[in-house]
Formats: sequence, structure tokens, C-alpha cells
Amino acid sequence: MPVAIITGASKGLGRALAGALAGRGWDLVLDARTAPVLEETARGLDAYGTKVVALPGDVTDAGHRAELVAAARDLGGLDLLVNNASALGAEPLVRLEELDLAGLRAALETNVVAALGLVQEALPLLRESSVGAVVAVSSDAAGEAYETWGGYGASKAALDRLAAVLGVEEPGLRVWAVDPGDMRTDLYAAAVPDDDSGRPEPSTAVPGFLRLLDERPASGRYSAPSLTEGLVEAPVEVAR
Repeated sequence: MPVAIITGASKGLGRALAGALAGRGWDLVLDARTAPVLEETARGLDAYGTKVVALPGDVTDAGHRAELVAAARDLGGLDLLVNNASALGAEPLVRLEELDLAGLRAALETNVVAALGLVQEALPLLRESSVGAVVAVSSDAAGEAYETWGGYGASKAALDRLAAVLGVEEPGLRVWAVDPGDMRTDLYAAAVPDDDSGRPEPSTAVPGFLRLLDERPASGRYSAPSLTEGLVEAPVEVAR
């Protein structure tokens, strides 16, 4: 069975991806900070008959990252790492003039530093896989200037750059930064609590991620909605 680690897997996109992969026979190592919600998500995957290891913890903790990779090793290896866990830096989001620097540091620590730390921990196992892949869950805020999204967008832009360089440095792997598009998630509700506009469920982004796994295009940055709606095209260029 192929094995995946998914961070931030208790809710939203992480949970939707976990369900899709379990339905395809993947064994999973799932991470989230809230143990009861993560355990509930893991129990919901029992029907698929795959192995699911739920490890609550914070990805900014190096010991926790090591536990995630050790759990994948116990399942037989690692074929896919999904860095999905994210922090906003402020809830709700605020303009840069008001952004607390401690909040910005927290967003960078979760969205960038911890993501790279988990990649570093997982690389030996990923290199052993014939289909090793890393997915960095990005955001359109990484490339577009939206008011109040500066801190979060900066962290995701940094994550995109790490993914781009990793793809060059690790030609034996596929490294995809993926913008999932608009989604109805708790993270978005915390970011913009007064926005009651209809947004699609995270499950609508999943086919785009699955297409990457099926067709394995070149490492680069992709949009899940574009992958879902059309053919897999060349990756989006990230400005230097």
C-alpha cells in the first residue's frame, strides 16, 4: 500500500484529501493539533480498511515531526507528504500596520519553517519511493495582493519558493505547490468571519490534487481548480 503523511488533517482540505486517498487504498499518517477532532476523522476512515495512524501534535515541534515520519516508516515507507497545516498570524486578519509581529512569526514558523523541517525529516523515505512526492498547500494570497492577507500571503509565498527550489534540488521527486482555490473552511472563517459569501466545500479541490498524483506532471506550482476543469498544463512560473 502507498503511504502518505497529511498535516492539518482533522478538518477541511486535509480531511477531504485523507478520505480520497483512503478510498484509493492509501495508508495514512494524519496530524492535527486537536486530538478529539483528529481521532474522529481517523475513525471515519475505518470503512476503507486501510491503516490510519492519527498523531495529534504541533508541526512546529521537531519531536512531533520525527514521530510522523517514524509512523510512516512503520507502515512501510513514505510516498507522499502533504504540508497542509497552516496558521493565519492574526484572527481575524488585519492590515499590515496592525499585524502583531509575534503573529507573523507564528505564521512563518508553521507555514514555512515547520514545513521545511518535515520535508527534511521525510526526505530519506521519500527518496526510497519510486513515486515520492511533496505537496505544499499554497494560496492565491501568495501571488495576489489582497488587503489584510499580507502576513499569511507572505508565508505562503515563502512556502512556494521552498517548493520550487526543492523541486530543482530533488529531481527524483515530484514537488508541487498547489493553490486549492476558494474553500469553505474554518481557517477562512477565522480569517474573515463576516464573509458569508457562498464558497465551495474543500472536497471540490480534491480532484485537482488526485490528478497530480495520477499524471505526475513536472514539479512546479499548480491551481487545483484549473487541474479539475482542464488538462494538466505546464506549471505556473513563480517570479524570481
